[in-house]
Amino acid sequence: MSGHLPMETFDANARAALLDRTLNGALKRATDRFAGQRRAAIDAMPEWEAMRERAREIKAEVLADLDRYLEDFSAKAEAAGARVHWARDGDEACRLIAGIARDANGRRLVKSKSMTTEEIGLNRYMAEAARNGEEPVETDLGEWIIQLAGEVPSHIIAPAIHKTKEQIADLFVEKLVVEEGTGDIEALTAAARRVLRRHFAEADVGISGVNFAVAETGTVLVLENEGNARMCTTLPSVHVAVMGIEKLLPRFADLEVFLRLLPRSGTGQHLTSYQSLITGPKRSPDGEGPDEVHVVLLDNGRSAMLRERVTRQSLACIRCGACLNACPVYQQIGGHAYGSVYPGPIGAVITPQLAGLEKAAKLPFASSLCGACRDVCPVKIDIPELLLHLRSEIKSGKGLPHARDVSAGARSERIAFRLWSWTMRSPLRYRAAAACARLLARIGIGIPGAGAWRAGRELRPFARRSFRSRWESRGR
Repeated sequence: MSGHLPMETFDANARAALLDRTLNGALKRATDRFAGQRRAAIDAMPEWEAMRERAREIKAEVLADLDRYLEDFSAKAEAAGARVHWARDGDEACRLIAGIARDANGRRLVKSKSMTTEEIGLNRYMAEAARNGEEPVETDLGEWIIQLAGEVPSHIIAPAIHKTKEQIADLFVEKLVVEEGTGDIEALTAAARRVLRRHFAEADVGISGVNFAVAETGTVLVLENEGNARMCTTLPSVHVAVMGIEKLLPRFADLEVFLRLLPRSGTGQHLTSYQSLITGPKRSPDGEGPDEVHVVLLDNGRSAMLRERVTRQSLACIRCGACLNACPVYQQIGGHAYGSVYPGPIGAVITPQLAGLEKAAKLPFASSLCGACRDVCPVKIDIPELLLHLRSEIKSGKGLPHARDVSAGARSERIAFRLWSWTMRSPLRYRAAAACARLLARIGIGIPGAGAWRAGRELRPFARRSFRSRWESRGR
């Protein structure tokens, strides 16, 4: 599946996205709608801030003692009849899932929306491993649309947010032999439903993500609005739930907090339409559900994020997408420019920690540090703090093979700031520097050393006279 641009070329990706007027319009309509719905849902909940604080405390509790909670979850899930598998990285997780499908003689795989399986490249791996060369069929409408288009998600909760209705209609005409000119949303949805129902009926293995898991009971929870995840987890004889190790909550009662926060933050709903609580396989031959339930616990770099207090909070993310909708950078360029499964502000801090600082070195700088992401985060992740921390790591050359080159840039930056600090501590020095800058600008010479800074920013021209001079001459 194509679609990801290289994250190393983020600057060029962003510039190209800014020139795509169709993309800009689609993003503005969608993010404005999500933001408006979110505000209305939050205004109807007076205890919103108290719930955010409680959610932050719960996530901090579980992350501080994650190894114990994972062992508790594993024991309870297996006691309920599920099989728990541990995967150190994406390759191991993919091999485990392929092995489960092979043992079940699974020829038709259906899949509900899961950013974790996108992270490990499961569809591509399964297509390459399958005897018939088929990848799992995405059944979330947005995910299915981009699968038909051969693309990847551009938003955490709205994978096809970058596409217009007209583009989707053209895609359906091409891929589904839908009558040309069918632009009605209900007609397009009905066409998708007809195709996907056949896949559900024929599926041997259903694959899902996990929104939350409960250590106390061994339960996994899948949230959705279309009913497709419930079909994936009940109709096939085998269900595989792929879960990042950070998705745990300590107690079943803790779900109440997150079931109120997540839909309001993500889509502006008071409650998601479907909430599937799965604790092991079906209890009797006539019961509802699969014969086998497998839970794959994925690390893939998460343990390393636990080591420091500042990076640990990255794992508190509940994947609501609110920070994307609030981010002025994401609103202009969308998700594909980031070159990562996780775009936007949260992607700019998660991706460098998962993919490596060298590969994703540009992403922490893809932010104005306005703080809107922190303000809307339902679990109070301080994303600007994380961005600054990662910028510092990158500038210091920590963990980078070309640390000498990075450190040289950091040294020149430090010299520039020390010079600026020296100038600003003296009124006389400040006035002299300002006069020099105005003189240089008048004769067409830019500020020395500011070329790189101005490459991505506009600098207003200097006034011909300083404010002090104009103030002193007032009334004359």
